Amino acid sequence: MNQPQEFNSLMFILEAGPVAIAVALLMLVMSVASWYLMVTKYAQNVRMKSAIKRYIAHFWAAPNLQAALNVEQTHSPAYALAHHAASASQHYHAHAQQSAANACSYEEFVARSMRRDIAQTSSQLESGLSVLASVGSVAPFVGLFGTVWGIYHALAAISASGQATLDKVAGPVGEALIMTAIGLAVAIPAVLAYNAFVKSNRTILGQLDTFAQDLHVLMTTGATLTKKHTNPRQVVADTKAATAKMNGVPA
Repeated sequence: MNQPQEFNSLMFILEAGPVAIAVALLMLVMSVASWYLMVTKYAQNVRMKSAIKRYIAHFWAAPNLQAALNVEQTHSPAYALAHHAASASQHYHAHAQQSAANACSYEEFVARSMRRDIAQTSSQLESGLSVLASVGSVAPFVGLFGTVWGIYHALAAISASGQATLDKVAGPVGEALIMTAIGLAVAIPAVLAYNAFVKSNRTILGQLDTFAQDLHVLMTTGATLTKKHTNPRQVVADTKAATAKMNGVPA
């Protein structure tokens, strides 16, 4: 009586040949890369959100603009935005008079500096996301290739033996199923992480954009708006309410 063989996933892959091993190693590399990015990007986003929120709170709590700029939080993108905007303001006042005919307005010059900082922060946040997107879209097909290769081995074993017995096809079919499962296990976390990071990046850039608008008002008019927001959703809600009020529609 034949003893049942133990189902060993690693043994199936090792016995499948160099192609299956190469596919498994490729998916291992993609999995390690995606999990590394998931951990590092999550830590980056958490630190950045906290730093932006903390600096904005300290900035608006300061008695004047100079005191607000003296708040030291160099790791916060909001800190860099405020200081670069202040530097742009000083540069404009120092050099704009020399080419007044061709110079843009003060408001536009400061706004360009702020947009450049926000673009740099956006680029920093998006770094690595293309890898997650590529892993999420490519890994299932790499696993599918391994699946096809396993089925090919099963058919080759049947052809060589002339009979489709379980001991002839169990290894290749097991290899095929394992490759499919590995491909999905690599792709699904990468896709979920990519979507989560895209949403988190929108929130961070929304915080920066709102702060930039309020700071622009302060630097161009010398006074702050009556209401300052740190939540972009609240900005949208208040804008809709103001529009409805202007149109005579109850909010």
